[in-house]
Amino acid sequence: MPLWTGAALTVGTANDPLLPKLLQAINHANEIEISVSFVQPSGLELLLPALHDALANGARFKILTSDYLLITSPRALRQLLLLKDQGAEVRLFCCQPDAGFHMKAYIFTRNREGIEASGCAYIGSSNISKAALLTSHEWTLRYQYHGIDASAEFENIRQQFRMIFANPLSKSLDETILADYTRRYQEQAKTFRIVANHLEIEPEIEPNNAQIEALEALAETRQRGFKRGLVVLATGMGKTWLAARVLFVAHREEILKQAQRTFSWLNPALSSGLFLADQKATEAEMIFASVQTLSKAQNLQCFSREHFDYIVVDEFHHAVGNSYQAILSYFRPKFLLGLTATPERTDQADILALCDYNLVYERNLVHGIDDKILVPFHYFGIFDPFVDYQEIPWRNGRFESAALEHAFATRKRATHIFTYWQQHKQSRTLAFCVSRSHADYMAEYFLAQGVRAAAVYQGSKIRRNEALAQLENLQLEVIFSVDLFNEGTDLPSIDTILMLRPTESKILFLQQLGRGLRRSTETAKQKLVIVDFIGNHRSFLLKPATLFNRTSTKALANLAQKPPVLAPGCFVNFAPEAVVFWQQLAKELRNTALEDYQELAAELGHRPTASEFFNASYDLTKVRKQHGSWFELVASAEQDPAFTQLIDRYRDFLLRGIETTAMQKSFKMILLRAFVELDGLKHPVSLRTLAEHSWNIIWRRPDWARQDILPAVQHENATSQKWLKYWLNNPIQFYCKQDQKDTQAWFSRDEESMWLNFAIDSGDVNDLTKLTQELIDYRLAQYAASRLVISDDSPG
Repeated sequence: MPLWTGAALTVGTANDPLLPKLLQAINHANEIEISVSFVQPSGLELLLPALHDALANGARFKILTSDYLLITSPRALRQLLLLKDQGAEVRLFCCQPDAGFHMKAYIFTRNREGIEASGCAYIGSSNISKAALLTSHEWTLRYQYHGIDASAEFENIRQQFRMIFANPLSKSLDETILADYTRRYQEQAKTFRIVANHLEIEPEIEPNNAQIEALEALAETRQRGFKRGLVVLATGMGKTWLAARVLFVAHREEILKQAQRTFSWLNPALSSGLFLADQKATEAEMIFASVQTLSKAQNLQCFSREHFDYIVVDEFHHAVGNSYQAILSYFRPKFLLGLTATPERTDQADILALCDYNLVYERNLVHGIDDKILVPFHYFGIFDPFVDYQEIPWRNGRFESAALEHAFATRKRATHIFTYWQQHKQSRTLAFCVSRSHADYMAEYFLAQGVRAAAVYQGSKIRRNEALAQLENLQLEVIFSVDLFNEGTDLPSIDTILMLRPTESKILFLQQLGRGLRRSTETAKQKLVIVDFIGNHRSFLLKPATLFNRTSTKALANLAQKPPVLAPGCFVNFAPEAVVFWQQLAKELRNTALEDYQELAAELGHRPTASEFFNASYDLTKVRKQHGSWFELVASAEQDPAFTQLIDRYRDFLLRGIETTAMQKSFKMILLRAFVELDGLKHPVSLRTLAEHSWNIIWRRPDWARQDILPAVQHENATSQKWLKYWLNNPIQFYCKQDQKDTQAWFSRDEESMWLNFAIDSGDVNDLTKLTQELIDYRLAQYAASRLVISDDSPG
């Protein structure tokens, strides 16, 4: 695609805006050079997605703006500073009293094999503001050349840019220069000088109602002394707004960079930095860290345990992994906040454990639609007759990708999809595919039918920002995507979702559905249409289970007789073939513990934990009657010889020492959690250290502490002798003696330390640690369910 199209002169306004021409050039240039008098956030926001994509694809980018009349917004400079982390060169021209800075030039070059092949320069009156790029009368003349012949005039334009970019008055933007400029900008704002007509009035950034309520709930929970908490907001309701400072942890670099932009937009005065494999900011006031990088022991050591006041973990449903656990165990912030869109208690079981079962605030899709934050949805579950999912290998909670890809690439299925898309589509469609070849196949089929469609994935011919812009202005009707739009992406203009692949979990299903639920002021859409293709496999049950908040196959089979109540304006329709299939599944169920387990595994898309099983209201007493213990049920279901042997070796400890041990208070599990976190399965743990860590854990839940600890001890501290003596008497003493039903005492102690009373093979330590933590989470979930929260003014 060329760098430019259209007439050489751009005259501005909505009839001939400069923005689309700049975006086309940015998306197809190897080198981008921009010089403008001032930059405003509204204009920069329009260019940023394309600039991020360009830098990610190896383009070189230089931008020069100025402090002329102090018009450039500090908020915009903060966003430009973030681009330096991706390799951009950003400079601020510091004007002298006798010379202003009025340049407005956008220069683009495309190289082939290191040689300039083509280039264009837009020179005129347009600074970087929304008005200048979209609606104002702004004349801009394009100069271009194409071919192997050198262009002396074009080279002169580039040379002039290089000269002013290298001028001593052009300062490389950094925290010091930004802080000085911000101070001068704010001083001028107080006096409101004559340049006011050049300034954009930046709109006040205001949270929506759900965010306000969540912020108030967070303030209250911190005031009450809680140290951890979980906030659940449905996809599209704005979770990132809640986190205003500190260490931000996520699993994908894209989410981190999006969060960094949001935080810096909200708080441009604070420095920020990324902590990734190739760049490790440690001094910034706001740090955005990749869990894969930060969780390494040598990287954790870059910070003291108390370094961060506030830690935010986004997409917290990922936090049950070992890497997250390492981070959460290491740091001791004043408050840890988990953010997620996970909708149900079944799914929240493990992540609630990480937040000490403190669910601070929760708003689901129904709330979002009621509050007019999200649009209603119309869901059509279409039967998928051309794929026999029973014949596709199912491993580790998902279908085999290669087999799916082969089964999906048929003209009959594509025709089936196209027919139902035509029936239900609106204006702008996002389709989720299983692989790149599947996306390409579907895009080619739709193009052959005369539909403007494109396949978009990492490395595709069309870049994501380019495809979204074309979808926005209806140059495209359908985007077929792989992975790029699952999470952390705001797509308010999407009004139709095509689900062309199975989804392995509720989270993924809701993320995909949620891509189109956000309201759009530009398109004023009234609803989101979802066209989903349902197959003959029990894994597809998670979709109605999610939409209707049903957890059992029998409940789903009875939907026709007892239709659920949906949010106002919502509509759900499943093909009769799908309902018949669910009814057949329900008839086959005999409700053994193993079948309960398998049903929950199908719903969740992974091996259930004991907490998830408990929170789904399944009966663990039945589990023990039929299988002996929780992990023996897991072994029966998973059929993994190594896992079965591991359970056989430590069965008594797991069952009698944790799963069924008598518990009137939280103490035993608090002690055991502290013991495990201090590597007690590897070596003896100091009693003083154990008591101190236990104190810190239990006081993360002040209601539990006040409920369980004697009033006379509650005003002690973690290192006091009185607390140590109290903790030695109960629970340490109880765990170090043989209970009536136990074959042995599980722990021993002397005056200094506590240790396990049985040997663990060194190769089993990590696996046994995970199993122990799983049962601790289950017992604490059981404890939390049996206790009422005591308010701050209640007696201890």
